[in-house]
Amino acid sequence: MQTDLMQKAKKYRWVIFTVLAFGYILVYFHRLCPAVLAVDMMRDLHTSGALTGLLGAAYFYPYALMQLPAGLLSDSWGPRKTITLFFFVAFAGSVILGLAPSVSAAIVGRTLVGLGVAMLFVPTLKILAEWFHVREFAVMTGILMALGGVGSLIAATPLAWLSARIGWRFSFVAVGFFTLALGVLVFLFVRNRPADMGWPSPAGNRQSSPPPIGLMEGVGKVLTSPAFWPLAIWFFFDCAIFFSFGGLWGGPFLIQVYGLDKSHAARILSMLAVGMIVGSPLLSYVSNTVFRARKPVLMISSIAVTGLTAVLAFMTRQVPIAGLFALCFGLGVFSSAIVVIGFTTNKELFPVQMAGTATGIVNLFPFAGGAIFQPILGAVLEHYGRTGGNFTLIGYEKAFLILFICALVAMGATFFMRETLVRDGG
Repeated sequence: MQTDLMQKAKKYRWVIFTVLAFGYILVYFHRLCPAVLAVDMMRDLHTSGALTGLLGAAYFYPYALMQLPAGLLSDSWGPRKTITLFFFVAFAGSVILGLAPSVSAAIVGRTLVGLGVAMLFVPTLKILAEWFHVREFAVMTGILMALGGVGSLIAATPLAWLSARIGWRFSFVAVGFFTLALGVLVFLFVRNRPADMGWPSPAGNRQSSPPPIGLMEGVGKVLTSPAFWPLAIWFFFDCAIFFSFGGLWGGPFLIQVYGLDKSHAARILSMLAVGMIVGSPLLSYVSNTVFRARKPVLMISSIAVTGLTAVLAFMTRQVPIAGLFALCFGLGVFSSAIVVIGFTTNKELFPVQMAGTATGIVNLFPFAGGAIFQPILGAVLEHYGRTGGNFTLIGYEKAFLILFICALVAMGATFFMRETLVRDGG
């Protein structure tokens, strides 16, 4: 009887994972879609570089600020209810963004989108920790990250195609209704833990989760851990690069500096997503099987990102088109370490009863990086002026120099990280 129930739990967890994976695809779509639509939005909403940066970053401010509440709600209210309610908020935000008559209204809509989808990732990790064994967790996050790459892919060429036919406004409205549908599916099919259905847990032999750690105690343990801060710094600066380039300014850069049309620029940016899809399972395999360690993979990924941002900063206009495809692919591959290895490392630093709180705190840092640096790069671009309505080459050179400095800091942080993967027998 117990064996039959375990088999049911192992089968049903894939239903849960599928629904949550579609949610994560949508989160990544919302996160990165401005890169393809930025030029159109700047034209229709009459925005400056700094204001466009603020519009793009409006997603990241609530996303960053809500990570601790996401962890708290996951540990108390429950992941399923949290995701459902806030996906309804994201639905409203996407519709408002699409119908916005002004940049102020667009910022409100994008803020609501960020607020809503902020409540997907941390609760999802909490659910996966309940339904999958600890040895499966890195693999599952790798698959999840790869599927997030699908969202990035849809936010490139398919979105460019859709916006060319129905416009960027109705594209956002359509995505809003898809978000609403996913919220309903989460409520209907997702369960927080196997025990909610009377099943044993495939996650291990424990009959129930360990007693929860109090809020202030949990926050204190995370913030006073010496191993936490190198990881947090790495998250902040590494994600500043990926979100600033891949989430907003990469599209205008390719259109305005290289003279590409929106569709061609989208095809190049889609290589970020392809790189994530390839890199997520690859880095997970390398970490678990080749190195049997987390830190070396984080170091190698950071060194690679530093090299790629150096190309952007010092060869801004000299990269051939084929090289731009390769550059975006490489950036996608090595940026996939953010979730596949970074969040796995964080999970391994703290006990399971702190999973929601610890993940929520650390997840503040990557989105704070995007929130801060997207407007900074926009202000730098605006500072160096425009030619024929386009930002200048020198503006993009200076903006990408900032990203290179971010990469150097992130790379330096990896040398101070603690190895967290416990090897068999040790």
